[in-house]
Formats: sequence, C-alpha cells, structure tokens
Amino acid sequence: MSCRIFCIANQKGGVGKTTTTVNLAAGLALVGQRVLVVDLDPQGNATMGSGIDKRALPASVYDVLLESSSVAEARQRSDKGGYDVLAANRELAGAEVELVALEQRNLRLRQALKAVQDDYDFVLIDCPPSLSLLTLNGLCSAHGVLVPMQCEYFALEGLSDLVNTIKQVHANLNRELQVIGLLRVMFDPRITLQQQVSDQLKAHFGDKVFDTVIPRNVRLAEAPSYGQAGVVFDPQSKGAQAYVAFARELVDRVAKLR
Repeated sequence: MSCRIFCIANQKGGVGKTTTTVNLAAGLALVGQRVLVVDLDPQGNATMGSGIDKRALPASVYDVLLESSSVAEARQRSDKGGYDVLAANRELAGAEVELVALEQRNLRLRQALKAVQDDYDFVLIDCPPSLSLLTLNGLCSAHGVLVPMQCEYFALEGLSDLVNTIKQVHANLNRELQVIGLLRVMFDPRITLQQQVSDQLKAHFGDKVFDTVIPRNVRLAEAPSYGQAGVVFDPQSKGAQAYVAFARELVDRVAKLR
C-alpha cells in the first residue's frame, strides 16, 4: 500500500481542522494504519493536542522546511495517540518570511516527505486557516484535501473559495490534488438550519460528502487540554466513536481510489 498524503484544510477558522487531524490520526492508528501528522500551523495546536511540548522541540517542521533537519530527525512520537508528529511552534511564523526568497519554496515539504513515505500509510497535514506559503506547501505535497465543515450558512461561502484555491493549485502546481471529501463536524441534528445545509451539501457534492457525521461533543473539546486526541481520552464518547468510524470510511474510500 502506497502512502497517501492528505491536507486537512478550510479557509474558515474554528471549524475543527485540528480536532479532525488529531482524532483522525488516532482513529487510523487504532485501525492498524501507520500515520504521520504534519503540523503546519504556527500555533502548534495539533502538536500540543498530541501530547508533545511545543516549547521543548529539538527540531520542528520549521527546520525541515529550511532544510536544516530531515523529517526522520525531527519527528516525535505521540505515545498515547500511536502516531508520529512533525511538530510546530511559533518559529514557524518566521518561516513564511524566510521561504519567500528560497528556490522551490512551494515544494519544500513535498521533497522532505519523499524520504519517509515508505514509513507511513497516511500523512495528515494540519493547515493554517489562511492561504499562506505554509498552506501552499501542504497543498503541493498532498494527493487530496479533506475538508471539515460545520453545516452553517457561511460555511458554504467559504467552501467555494477553498474549492477555487484547490482548482488553481491543481492547475498550476500539483496535478494530483483533488478534493477527497467533505466531513460534517460539530453537527447538531436538532438545529433545522444544520440539517438544511447538510442536505444542500449532499445535493451539490454527492458522494464527495462522507457518510460519517461528527456530532458536537464536549469530550472532544476537553481532550486537547489533556494532550490527547478525543479518541484516546474517552473512547466511549459519541465524538470518539464517530472519528473511528470516519477513519474506517477513509481507509475504504482510499482503497477504491487506487
């Protein structure tokens, strides 16, 4: 099985990108997949949510992008999550500026990941909400994009922007890039509008919408403060079970894509 590299992206903030990245990674690890999480957000939330201290990193994704370290040297183990992490901290914000002047600045991550592709079944890249050089590095490295989204009116507007961005990157920088699927997150079936937006998504995007729906769940929100994915923190919670179901669905979908 060859390694699949997916960006978790949405240009709207606060839609659960990092929650999805960390819980999907833990869910995939639970179903027997080898996983690397790449934290491309200078806030380092995926790093912290995986139980790794971002203030004490010997090397980070910043060093990898500037080619002063390899992925194999910089990666850390999330012991509780059962996956590896290429971690991030505030240094990464400076990488934006430093990358501008460099050769092949969009392809730094792609080149770096080639060396470790045989070690993993899945690489999940947690992108920042803005379309920056960091996000571009993620999109240029990936086979596809997973889009977590809330079923709210403004989410649909943000989605069309993201789809346009993906089309541009596909046309100009990465011919492999495609939308793998949309994941409905923080879903509350009691809210009529959410149900309506969900129906609109299915009508418009068809089978690109994953069957799994992630419910709004307190335990998922509490987990990061313990440095754990919700899947590990409270495996019995509805949110955790939904992410494990999503991991299985993704493995099945990827098998069909091959």
